[in-house]
Amino acid sequence: MAVFLSIGCASIRPPRGVPARTVTIETTGYCKCGQCCGWHRSWIPPFRPVYSSGPNKGKSKKVGITASGTKGHRGTIAADPRYYPFGTVMYVPGYGYGKVEDVGSAIKGRARIDLYFSSHQKALNWGRKRVPVEVWR
Repeated sequence: MAVFLSIGCASIRPPRGVPARTVTIETTGYCKCGQCCGWHRSWIPPFRPVYSSGPNKGKSKKVGITASGTKGHRGTIAADPRYYPFGTVMYVPGYGYGKVEDVGSAIKGRARIDLYFSSHQKALNWGRKRVPVEVWR
């Protein structure tokens, strides 16, 4: 019996001919829940999720949709776009390959990223880790 381990997103690969640079980055896990992404369910009809804070407070929120407009999935990375623009490919040991497709209010600077997980428990299990990350831009 063959056992396959899915790490990162199988369709994400670094660009050919572009050397990677290694950066030590503090990583944390996140999912699409309100606790991770700063939204809550509105109790005003039609009961849609809304942002709970920030400049969009009270405005409708599409749950699971990233800042780049894609649906969050294994391999989605949230980073500070001043340092890692959308489309930047990274390899995180223990997580696999991912692509920057999201931003976060607490993700500031070169040394912080969030890694997307399919559940809140999986994000909590990842915790907070400082790891050497390979980066391709």
